Amino acid sequence: MNIRRSDRVILNLPAELTIEGTRYASSIENLSEEGAYIVTAPSKNARAFSCDTLVDLKFSFPSGEIQKLHCKVKWSYLTPPHGFTNSMGLEIIDTPSVYKGLLKSLH
Repeated sequence: MNIRRSDRVILNLPAELTIEGTRYASSIENLSEEGAYIVTAPSKNARAFSCDTLVDLKFSFPSGEIQKLHCKVKWSYLTPPHGFTNSMGLEIIDTPSVYKGLLKSLH
């Protein structure tokens, strides 16, 4: 059994990942105080989504507040069976208190 440190909020929000100056359109599938599950188109640069890569995640909460989070890729894989999307888990580095408050409003 996988025990999580914090509850996840399931949603589908458009987002933008920035890795070393390159932007990637993505979708947030769920959020927690510590992390996010993201889906994006696969990169031509296979190393772009490697574990421990630092990324910036920018998105708007349903209420309209724009949030930018500094994150680290914890895991990443091409989604089977055809690899048309890349799934990844992000760990939020130094979670802002404003983000925590906005996240609680979604519960």
